[in-house]
Amino acid sequence: MPIGASHAGATPGTTMQGTELNITINDELRSFVDPLTDIEYAALERSLLAEGCRDALVLWRDTLIDGHNRYQICQKHNIPFRTVHNNNFASLEDVMLWMIDNHLARRSVSDFQRGVLALRKKELVAARVAESPPHEEGDNTEASDDGSPPWSTREDVARAARVSSNTISQIERIQKAATPQLREAVRTGTISINAAANVAQLSEEQQIAAVAGGRKELQQAARQVREQKQATRPRKEKVELDPEDELAALRKEVASLKDRMATLLTDNQRLKQRLANAGLDDE
Repeated sequence: MPIGASHAGATPGTTMQGTELNITINDELRSFVDPLTDIEYAALERSLLAEGCRDALVLWRDTLIDGHNRYQICQKHNIPFRTVHNNNFASLEDVMLWMIDNHLARRSVSDFQRGVLALRKKELVAARVAESPPHEEGDNTEASDDGSPPWSTREDVARAARVSSNTISQIERIQKAATPQLREAVRTGTISINAAANVAQLSEEQQIAAVAGGRKELQQAARQVREQKQATRPRKEKVELDPEDELAALRKEVASLKDRMATLLTDNQRLKQRLANAGLDDE
């Protein structure tokens, strides 16, 4: 849901200075929000200084669940802000799922960020299903009661992230094998997801060195990994057919070519006749 839109069960707050409200920052929830780049942070700071904080911060009880960057800047410059409370969540896990869905809906989130968020949601949903009591036979209750997919396959994750299943596989590889430096490079767009998945197959030292070398060095490292994989890939051996099978296949191909030739000759005669008729009509 876009920032500033109404939230189901949300209770409006009041406009206040940062020092007038006790707001709790949960580090685990804060980790769901990628840090802004220097350029993005500066742009948001200029906007808040010029126009004020127009969108309300969202709280669950006294915990901030939406608007972390705006809250930080408002605190820094003592900018007044509004709050709304959404206390419908039964647990911290519910808040996490809401935050993920909130970020997945935003157009400004990159493919890599959406993939990471969708994979996190898959983990949370899987843990919730594992902890839930098994359904009795004949119980048609869905895994999720909010109309969302069951999140049991990579395709479910890919649809939620609006990327391909192959891209999700690459993001999983990056999450498991990439160094923090390489993950940051792909997050900021210095390297593509596809290239980062290849570089992630190198050693930690090689990854760090490639990131330090910049975009060109990363691209070169990714290219080398691709070339090595192609060189070690076994060549497809030619399958030798039985002589009788090969003869039968050739006869079938000849028969098909004869049929094709007959069709072309018929079409040719038909066109000649049409041309002749057209010539008579012109006279």
